[in-house]
Amino acid sequence: MCSELVMKIKNLGKKFFINSSLVILIFLIDRISKVYVIYLDKKFFGSEILSLKFLNIHLIWNEGIAFGLFSFDEKYFYNILTFFILIIILVIFFMIIKSEGLKKYSLLMILGGALGNIFDRIFYKAVPDFIDLHIQNFHWFIFNVADIFITLGVIFMILIELITNDSNNKI
Repeated sequence: MCSELVMKIKNLGKKFFINSSLVILIFLIDRISKVYVIYLDKKFFGSEILSLKFLNIHLIWNEGIAFGLFSFDEKYFYNILTFFILIIILVIFFMIIKSEGLKKYSLLMILGGALGNIFDRIFYKAVPDFIDLHIQNFHWFIFNVADIFITLGVIFMILIELITNDSNNKI
């Protein structure tokens, strides 16, 4: 009985290390990319950092949520939105605790990206976005590395739900 408990604790510690390492890695990749782009923006006095056929790197400061939605000039609304995002992050954290397998890793990706963006909202009062994908004059919303991980995590969650619901319907 005691050896089973010790094994469970060791296994829990190993899983915690892997899970937290993934979140920290995503957070650090996001932070490093944002700090570097902010540095380049200051160095080149706000001009476009990179311009290619389908990709531009150009820093903008996003006060809204994903892809600039719900941007407000009023600090009151900005603070409410930030508080709401913090609540969502807590919900994601509790979902991670209850999840297993690929669903857990999808949520960890979302958490890592969300922590990167909430860090910016708190310390910069806006999120630096800089990846601009485009085809000729059609530009997608400008985003950052944290947004990539959040989006991938959401896509994986949707795929997992579709696959598991499809297999449950066949039974």
